[in-house]
Amino acid sequence: MKNKLYNLFNRSRPFIGVVFLQVGLAGMDVLCKAALNQGMSNYVLVVYRHAVATLVIVPFAAFLDKKIRPRLTLPIFTKLLLLGLLEPVIDQNLYYIGMKHTTATFAAAMYNILPAITFLMAWAVRLEKVKIKSIRSQAKIIGTIATVAGAMVMTLLKGPILDLIWTKSANHEKGSGGIDIHNSIKGAVLITLGCFSWACFMILQAITLKTYPAELSLTAWICFMGTVEGSIVALVMERGKSSIWAIHWDTKLMAAVYSGIVCSGLAYYIQGIIMKDRGPVFVSAFSPLCMVIVAIMSSIILAEQMYLGRVIGAIIVVAGLYLVVWGKSKDYASPSTSIDEKISPAAEKVDADSNTDENFDHEAIKIDVCDHEIVTRK
Repeated sequence: MKNKLYNLFNRSRPFIGVVFLQVGLAGMDVLCKAALNQGMSNYVLVVYRHAVATLVIVPFAAFLDKKIRPRLTLPIFTKLLLLGLLEPVIDQNLYYIGMKHTTATFAAAMYNILPAITFLMAWAVRLEKVKIKSIRSQAKIIGTIATVAGAMVMTLLKGPILDLIWTKSANHEKGSGGIDIHNSIKGAVLITLGCFSWACFMILQAITLKTYPAELSLTAWICFMGTVEGSIVALVMERGKSSIWAIHWDTKLMAAVYSGIVCSGLAYYIQGIIMKDRGPVFVSAFSPLCMVIVAIMSSIILAEQMYLGRVIGAIIVVAGLYLVVWGKSKDYASPSTSIDEKISPAAEKVDADSNTDENFDHEAIKIDVCDHEIVTRK
């Protein structure tokens, strides 16, 4: 019974991890948007976020990865520099700037093209197994498209309002938009570039883990590099504005601490562990789930109106995720399962041999030549 529960837990760990990532990102969007609305610079937010993550992760990495941390070579250090630049600096700054030019909802919707971009890039560098004639590969392709389409439906298709018990008293607010076409195009371009940067980050992280298989240490290096490189970018972009570095006990500090610990430190670490077994496409495929979580949380906590279009989009997203997971279920065998399969036949053989030895009757034969008798003793 214990072995069955342990195997079930091992199989469910990747799914628990990716859902935790999306819940954490959903909370980050709310806090960071509030901090940016209060005038916090996106460049400073990136620096403080990864500085907090570095302070939290480094002690654990120094102690827990002491025996497994490989030697830092020049090729590995070069990859660390690129990892610190791709996601902590380029991706996050482009996302925040794009959000300023559009809206948070538009930015979240645009970021749901991430699974498709990651899938194509992983396919190109042969990190993803794709056979067009295989039904499982077809399921991965269709599922990836479905997750993107479902997220777009949640954003673009409203439909009639669903009168839920906890939203009946809420006032229906019609969005005024207020975003012109020029800003929309500019924001969309920036966010799309950020998606490419994030996809490159996940691909490079999966490649780096093959030569540097210490997840905590890799996370600490990424956060440290992001802090250093982000500080250089912030000093250049915000030169002469020393007041933007001021931090107080307010939403700005909360956004930096929360996003640093949950969405940088823990997220990079958990993401790395999952990618070693399931690959980058598995991780990115769950990113549209963030919109579903935000919609549910907003409806329950903030009593926002729930539209039929959001429900339909959420169903499409879940169906697409199921297809992706089913399509990838045979790509990565569970380590525990494969080990058990190898050990079981050997164990059975040992048991059989031991039983044979136990059941074998050892007999001693004494021959009395004089009396012409043969005596058998057990």
